[in-house]
Amino acid sequence: MMDANLLRKGEDFDKLPETYVVFITEHDVIGKGKPLYHIGRYIFDTSESFEDGSHIVYVNGAYRDETPIGKLMHDFSCTDPADMHYSLLADRVRFFKESKEGVAIMCKAMEDMRNASLQEGLEQGVKIVALRMLETGKYPLEEIADMTNLSLDEVKKLQTEQGA
Repeated sequence: MMDANLLRKGEDFDKLPETYVVFITEHDVIGKGKPLYHIGRYIFDTSESFEDGSHIVYVNGAYRDETPIGKLMHDFSCTDPADMHYSLLADRVRFFKESKEGVAIMCKAMEDMRNASLQEGLEQGVKIVALRMLETGKYPLEEIADMTNLSLDEVKKLQTEQGA
């Protein structure tokens, strides 16, 4: 789906640009002690590599040494910009931690994230209550919708998913 909007209708797939998906993981998820793992595509039936221009890279976030990637992973885990190797990253961290404007931006981002999490939790809680009401078989669908503020269609969908 990442490529879905990269082509106009009727354009050939060979017009797709190369794409990279980079996962920076907290630990070495592959377990081989390397800083990077380039994941390739392979056609098992023909024993050939499949080069479609899409790339996946896992970055071992625990990797530390004096190479550029080792230094960058160090910087990503730093809380004090004075301890960072890369001045550009240190300057941005300093901005968000020490300037009035940067702190305000971070506070707003944290508040938005908290509100989104709270909303998601409330929605999940309401669905759990609706599912429990459905399980009892004591409540008409309309009453469940009314009591949970879910639409009747949402309650019917929950009922279908539950198999009730």
